Amino acid sequence: MIYVCIPTHNEASTIGVLLWKARNVLGEFGRDYRLIVHDDASTDETADVLKRYRRSLPLTVLRSEERIGYGPSVEKLLRHVRDDAPYPKRDCAVVFQADFTERPDDIVSVVKMLEGGADIVAGIIEEEDAKHVRGFRAVRWASRTFLRRLIADAPVSDPLAGLRAYRVIVLKKAFRDRPVTDPIISSDGWAANVELLGCLAPHARRIAEVPLHLRYDLQARPSRFRPWKTFLGLVRLPGSMWSADVEVA
Repeated sequence: MIYVCIPTHNEASTIGVLLWKARNVLGEFGRDYRLIVHDDASTDETADVLKRYRRSLPLTVLRSEERIGYGPSVEKLLRHVRDDAPYPKRDCAVVFQADFTERPDDIVSVVKMLEGGADIVAGIIEEEDAKHVRGFRAVRWASRTFLRRLIADAPVSDPLAGLRAYRVIVLKKAFRDRPVTDPIISSDGWAANVELLGCLAPHARRIAEVPLHLRYDLQARPSRFRPWKTFLGLVRLPGSMWSADVEVA
């Protein structure tokens, strides 16, 4: 089973079309799948759109009545998959954005790498793909320069990217001794992606990477990327997060 995990906040203009595109891609791929959306206290018509699509898609909707942010939203989705997946050694969770920056076709790419034996598959963002986002290159350069040791020790070449696939057994091991009241993600945005990888990588035997082709120019709303806030979040991460001894392909 492929669980496509989509953290969402005020995405009424895109979430329905995105779910339908994901359905078409995964239907053609020929694997069992389920779409899991966390509606993070949306104040637009997101809830109504999701209600309509639940009638025609294999869709589960989680909701927070108060805004919790991207990082906790991703953790909520992954904990749900951990509890729901019937075959943890075979099933996987794919974290996917709701704003059209990531292509549904890339879900197939990361899952194929997982089926090839990896426990975690991480995407690699090409800077050219994000040229439309103000401050992207500056924060990327600053994080690599000032956090050189943190980034250099990561088990992947791009720990900032958010589109990843995780084998469910990795989630079970990571959450085994961590109740909901003791979250593994305390940060947000890119920092949350780095923090999550740091928590899950020690439980993976093999980590693989695939290139991503992002489309920030297709967003139906302004980007929520905030350069200074993002950099501060990365700076607050522990200086040494990586203890995984895994094969990286």
